[in-house]
Amino acid sequence: MEIKKVGVLGAGLMGHGIAQVVATAGYDVVLREVDDAKLEKGIGKIEKQLARAVEKGKAEQSDADAVRGRIQGTTSYSDLADCDLVIEAITEDLGLKLEMWKEVDGIVKESALFATNTSSLSVIDQAASTSRAGQFLGLHFFNPAQVMKLVEVVRGITTSDEAFAAGVEFTKSLGKLGIPTRDTAGFIVNRLLVPYLLDGIRAYEEGVGSIEEIDAAMKAGAGHPMGPLLLSDFVGLDTLGSICDVLFDEFRERRFAQPPTLRKMLSAGWYGRKSGMGFYDYSGEAPAPNPGI
Repeated sequence: MEIKKVGVLGAGLMGHGIAQVVATAGYDVVLREVDDAKLEKGIGKIEKQLARAVEKGKAEQSDADAVRGRIQGTTSYSDLADCDLVIEAITEDLGLKLEMWKEVDGIVKESALFATNTSSLSVIDQAASTSRAGQFLGLHFFNPAQVMKLVEVVRGITTSDEAFAAGVEFTKSLGKLGIPTRDTAGFIVNRLLVPYLLDGIRAYEEGVGSIEEIDAAMKAGAGHPMGPLLLSDFVGLDTLGSICDVLFDEFRERRFAQPPTLRKMLSAGWYGRKSGMGFYDYSGEAPAPNPGI
């Protein structure tokens, strides 16, 4: 399966990064959003990242222009019709994803591959909503996609050998490390990472340490680049909550359940860095512990 043109559904936190990575690797990209405002915001982030790379001497202006030139923004599914691969990166809501795939399936050419960037939802549940379950797989990028090396290449029970091999090769062509994994809740990384993040939240609830102390301890003692509470903010507390729900529904174990503090923060609209408030307040020059928790 030769891939030349890639569609990316969603220009938000993950989608704009995936589009930039794919375009940087030389592919033509169609980036689709639901409205012009969200599309312009996503493309604006790409342009900002490209400009920053030029300023830091990591890229030539001509290269940045070429990458931007390979990205076509749209609010219409019809512009995805001739894509060879379509990657979805919309809200982590199965109902919304199924609705989207049903519409896209009837528009994109029959030979195209479909891939979901879901961080925890079942690949087969999405594949079954299309007419091409054999051409459906998971490509789970990590945030920020421009920086993070890993992509989990998820093989659903219906994914064909050819489609899976194409997914692995595509991942390699992006300069990423593609790790194959089975279609189980949370895959590899979130199956192991999420309980750790939740234990960090519970440790704070139980008074083991302050927000700063817990994060500083894990950085210095475990060699982590950031502590569990700051990392939760970077993942997105809404995304973390969604992953918790999927994992708990699958395994019914307390370690996957949302701690009370997380539930309250989500009710308050505190989603972490993306909303400006999480375990840390991002309104100043540097993140500061949220005094409201």
